[in-house]
Amino acid sequence: MEAACVTAAVDTTIPVLGPAKIPSPLPYCRFDDEAKARLELDAGEFGEGSGPCLATFETAGPRSRIYYDSSKVKAAIVTCGGLCPGLNDVIRAIVMEAHHNYHVAGVLGIRFGLQGFIESYGHAPVELTPENVSDIHQFGGTVLGSSRGPQKPEDIVDALERLNVAMLFVIGGDGTMKAARRIQEEIARRGSKISIIGVPKTIDNDINLVPQSFGFDTAVEKATEAIRCAHTEAIGVLNGVGLVKVMGRESGFIAAQATLALKEVNYVLVPEYPFVMTGERGLLPSLELRLRDRGHAVIVAAEGAGQNLLTDTGLRDASGNPVLGDIADYLTGEIEAYFRAREMPMTLKFIDPSYIVRSVPANANDRVYCGFLGQNAVHAAMAGKTGMVVSKLGSRYVHLPLDLVTLRRKKLNIASDYWRAVIESTGQHSVTPFTDDPGIFCPTA
Repeated sequence: MEAACVTAAVDTTIPVLGPAKIPSPLPYCRFDDEAKARLELDAGEFGEGSGPCLATFETAGPRSRIYYDSSKVKAAIVTCGGLCPGLNDVIRAIVMEAHHNYHVAGVLGIRFGLQGFIESYGHAPVELTPENVSDIHQFGGTVLGSSRGPQKPEDIVDALERLNVAMLFVIGGDGTMKAARRIQEEIARRGSKISIIGVPKTIDNDINLVPQSFGFDTAVEKATEAIRCAHTEAIGVLNGVGLVKVMGRESGFIAAQATLALKEVNYVLVPEYPFVMTGERGLLPSLELRLRDRGHAVIVAAEGAGQNLLTDTGLRDASGNPVLGDIADYLTGEIEAYFRAREMPMTLKFIDPSYIVRSVPANANDRVYCGFLGQNAVHAAMAGKTGMVVSKLGSRYVHLPLDLVTLRRKKLNIASDYWRAVIESTGQHSVTPFTDDPGIFCPTA
C-alpha cells in the first residue's frame, strides 16, 4: 500500500507479527479484511513538500481471522503525558472489548506511565476487569496515573516479557508515540511477538495525520465557557479587557476552534501566527482603537503564542520540551503599562482554565469517539498488527503507521480557509494576508 503524492511515494504498510490463522470469536461481525480507505491529504503530512496526496490506508475493524489465541493472551494499557478528557473512556473501551468479545486471559493497567515498567519506581501493575472499570468514564483524568519523561525501551520490553504481555496499548501524545515506536523497534530486534498499538492523545490536537484527537471537542467546549466569562467581565466595566490563556504549546487549534465556537473574541494569538505589540501593525495600538470604539475587548492566547517576544528560559521539562515563557504574564504587563502611560482607564481580567479544560470528563461526542478508538485498537492487536495507531480520517477509522504519525507535529495552516474564517470572526485582518509577516490587528465595529 502506497500513497501516490506529487513528490514521492509513501509506504503506509502496517507491520504484522505473523499470519492470522485463528477464526475470529466474533460471529456477528461483517468482515472485510482487505478493505482500504483512499483519501486525499496534503503531501506535507508525509514530509514531502505540499500539494494533494492520495493515500491508501488499511481500514480499522475486526478481522475474520486473528493472530492470538484469545484465551491465552494477556494485554496491558499505559497512559502517558498530560491529562486529557476521555482517557478513562479509552481504557474502559479496551477492557470491555478485550474481555467481553475476545475473552482474553487478562488486562493489566500499567501505573504512572512508562515508569510503571521500571521496577525501581515501585508502581505495581493492576488487574483491569469489567467490574473495576465500569464507572471510570464518569470521571476525568486517568485511573492508571501518568508521567512524563523517557524510559529505556530495553527495560520496557524486559518488563513486557516478564509480565507475559502479548499486546500493549499505548495512550499518549507525540512524545509517547515516539516512545512506542522505539519499543516496537526493540521488540522487532529481539524477534519477540508483542503487538504495540497506539491511541493518539493530545489536547493540543497536534499529532500528525490525526485530524482530531479525542478530548479536543471537550477541551474546546470548556474553553468557550471561560471565554464567555471573560466577555462578561469585559463588558461589565469601562474599557474592560478579558484575557484567556488556553493550552497549545506549538499548535493553536484550541484557541482557534474556541474562537469560532464563540463569536466574542476580538484577538486570537497562536504560535503559528507571529504578531508585534507596537507600531502600525501592533496589538496595543489596535486594542486602544477597539476600546475607544466599543469599550471592551476579548483576547484568547494559546500558551505557545508570542514566544519570540519573550526571553528564552533555556529550560526543558521532563519530556524534553522547552519550558515556555508566560505569554499571559507578558501581555498583562504590556497592556497595563501601555494604557497607564496614556492615562486611559482600563480594567484587565485574566482567566487561565488550562487545568480545568484537561481534567474534566469527556463530553458525549468524545465518549463516542473514545469507544470506537478503544474497540478498533483491540481488533488491530488481536489480528497481530503492530507499530501503528488507530485514528479517524474523514468518516473512516484507519490504521496509521507509527513512522508517519511521529514524522512531525501538526500545526495550524495560516494560509488555509480555516484560519481565514478565524481572522474574519475576530476582525484582526492582516495587511498582507497569509504571509510570514506579523499580522496587523485592526479593530472591527
